[in-house]
Amino acid sequence: MTLNSIVLELVPPNVEHGRQKALEEAHKVVRFAEETGVAGRIGHVMMPAMIEEDPDRPVAMKPKLDVLDYWSIIGPELPGMRGLCTQVTAFMDEAALRQRLGALRSGGIDGVVFVGVPRTMADGEGSGVAPTDALTLYQDVVADRGVVLIPTRDGEQGRFGFKCDQGATFGMTQLLYSDAIVEFLTTFARTTDHRPEILLSFGFVPQLETRRRLINWLIQDPGNPAVAAEQEFVARLADSSPDRKRALMVELYQRVIDGVADLGFPLSIHLEAAYGVSKPAFETFAALLDYWAP
Repeated sequence: MTLNSIVLELVPPNVEHGRQKALEEAHKVVRFAEETGVAGRIGHVMMPAMIEEDPDRPVAMKPKLDVLDYWSIIGPELPGMRGLCTQVTAFMDEAALRQRLGALRSGGIDGVVFVGVPRTMADGEGSGVAPTDALTLYQDVVADRGVVLIPTRDGEQGRFGFKCDQGATFGMTQLLYSDAIVEFLTTFARTTDHRPEILLSFGFVPQLETRRRLINWLIQDPGNPAVAAEQEFVARLADSSPDRKRALMVELYQRVIDGVADLGFPLSIHLEAAYGVSKPAFETFAALLDYWAP
């Protein structure tokens, strides 16, 4: 089973802003989708379960609405869309995580991306279930089980292959600001029989990035020249005019789609506006989808 979907990421608002902020965001999505010609085309909303990370995060982290509470508010406002979410597994024991996943599924969440500990901790830390174990343990609860795929990360071929061995049905890429995913999937297709669905992630870069540098922080990998090049491209996008920004993103999108379309992987498109949805973000998303859409 594949999602075969256009997926829009929406981050749950801070608890202090609650229901009203969630409704405002959902209504913006509906309005901007209609104004840019993508109404009725978005199949899923991806809701990340946010947890505390490094203290140097450019935008302060405050307690967020739980994804289930968030989806119960915005779901009715977004007709035709289903839910996806991320779930941190490392702080829940096996029984508690099974209960949580059951609640997500019964609450209208189609698929779950299992994620690990924040960057302040090492892989394997945490008293709960490792994400790779969760992929196997909960196949009877969640049919669409996802993992994060970072094509520029050292050792990712083996890491992603192991996750597929464990039962991952799809991989959601980190935000793509280069075509590194093309070489990654070309090699993966040549060396393994796994063909999980790939959610290709593309993010709008507003001018605000020149001051906040949130996207730069999200994709960081100190000492990795491939990521340094991506960070330079993000800075270039942030400093470009709206028309030039859109043209640069469409050109990247075309290179990625042309490079991976015939490799045998089911594809979905994951769209993200890290600073919040906006009309310019939707105009860029519409331009991408004009070239290719699932």
